[in-house]
Amino acid sequence: MNKTRHLSMVLTLIWLPAILASCLTPKTTKPALDTKAPCFKVSNQQAIRQPNILFILTDDMDVELMADMPNLQKLLVQQGVTLDQFFVNVPQCCPSRSTILLGQYSQNTGIYRNGGEQGGFKTFFRKGLETDTIAVGLNLAGYRTVLMGKYLNGYPSDSKKRTYIPPGWDEWYVPISGNPYSNLQYKLNENGEIVHYHQEPEDYLTDVLAAKAADFIRQSAAEKQPFFVYLSTYAPHGPASPAARHAGMFLDRSAPRPPSFDEADVSDKPLYIRNQPPLSDGLIRGIDHFYIGRLQMIQSVDEMIAQLVDTLVDTGTLDNTYIVFTSDNGFHLGQHRLEAGKLAPYEEDIRVPFVVRGPGLPVGENRSQITGNVDLAATFAEMGGLEPGETCDGRSLLPVLRGDELTKWRDGYLVTYWAGRVSSVEATAQADRTLEPTDSVLVNGSEEADPKIPAFNALRTDQYIYVEYQTGEKELYNLANDPYQLENLASSADPILLDAMDDWLQKLTSCKGSGCLTADQMPRRFPGDP
Repeated sequence: MNKTRHLSMVLTLIWLPAILASCLTPKTTKPALDTKAPCFKVSNQQAIRQPNILFILTDDMDVELMADMPNLQKLLVQQGVTLDQFFVNVPQCCPSRSTILLGQYSQNTGIYRNGGEQGGFKTFFRKGLETDTIAVGLNLAGYRTVLMGKYLNGYPSDSKKRTYIPPGWDEWYVPISGNPYSNLQYKLNENGEIVHYHQEPEDYLTDVLAAKAADFIRQSAAEKQPFFVYLSTYAPHGPASPAARHAGMFLDRSAPRPPSFDEADVSDKPLYIRNQPPLSDGLIRGIDHFYIGRLQMIQSVDEMIAQLVDTLVDTGTLDNTYIVFTSDNGFHLGQHRLEAGKLAPYEEDIRVPFVVRGPGLPVGENRSQITGNVDLAATFAEMGGLEPGETCDGRSLLPVLRGDELTKWRDGYLVTYWAGRVSSVEATAQADRTLEPTDSVLVNGSEEADPKIPAFNALRTDQYIYVEYQTGEKELYNLANDPYQLENLASSADPILLDAMDDWLQKLTSCKGSGCLTADQMPRRFPGDP
């Protein structure tokens, strides 16, 4: 053996372990963006086998609709963990979606409304918040990311940005114009190319998104790359236009009639409720018709769940994939004399479905801890092996979902509504894009009956909800005894209790980052029941 060959063999033996190690060690990318990273830090070493994340976000879905989704029940609820007390910080689309992406209460995101100078995509973009989303963190950690469906209200804001794709997303399938709320006749920005979808059955948006999500999962599995799918349907948001195949379903159904439906005595309610007359027979028929449409519309989402679970099975990725299902806000239909919509501090609007299945989680279990959408970015970060960021207002839900023994958890959750509406001028300018339809119009054809809900801050605990309106009005309900929020105790409660609630609420409304993780704890000395 000559000296050159001998030296080559020796060097190979020396370098081989290092070469193999470099092939087996996951590659990480150092942050190249100027990001404040609210809910994540990219660590130097990621987990060897990062789990996939499939996040399904519906639009305006209340908890009641879950019962009529058999695939959701069979494939997620029975195979995962349901959080029974999962709330949204703001019961309105764009502020809620901003909280999901950033892991911060709206007071810290600065996104207060669906549009105007203090909300919508335009403000999110202007503030530079797109470099701080959880998608950026997961992408930097090696995840293949995609957002498909509804992004932020008003996107893309003008014709010059029709092909704009925010940082952090490898692929992008988002409506830019047309009528995506009807699920037909719309245009998508598909990775920088504008594609027009028409009125044919195969153009139904939920189905289009389901197919694209399945393709993305297959491609990611083939490339052996962990994926984060942010799949945001427009269902069951009004005008509640179902796929043609579901149009004949549930025709004998009517909207739920809890004790709060067309509430008989509203004398203890705030003025915006007291000013509402009892629901007329015609309005009740309109509410029932709209409810049927919502039931029909959500069936395509239920079928999508089955399709994507099948895709995960076929690609061998189901056991290593978290599937997270929730909504951006709830929805009322006739409760407390409110016709159709969200925004109010009542359970129908602020409590939403939340189910997760995935690796290491038990099956068929429920949890009762107070949780909410401010926790999602922190949860996705931990799932992806990211380190927690200092300015994240939320907590990772994984300890709760796993059933870990918790020494400390949140006692109260902040719910806020900032009021204010997009001006008629701005609404007209955006009408051909993605501005939301007004909810009351969908039931009675007029905006006039839609009450002007005042801005409020509210504290939701395991037992109570306490509300302070900008008008000075207050509400307090003992949900353990009054789950339908019929008896407002604010005028009869012990003033010491009201003061304690007020102090606690003020701490939450001014908290930021890690300070929120102490502000959401019940004060040591807290008065008894009212």
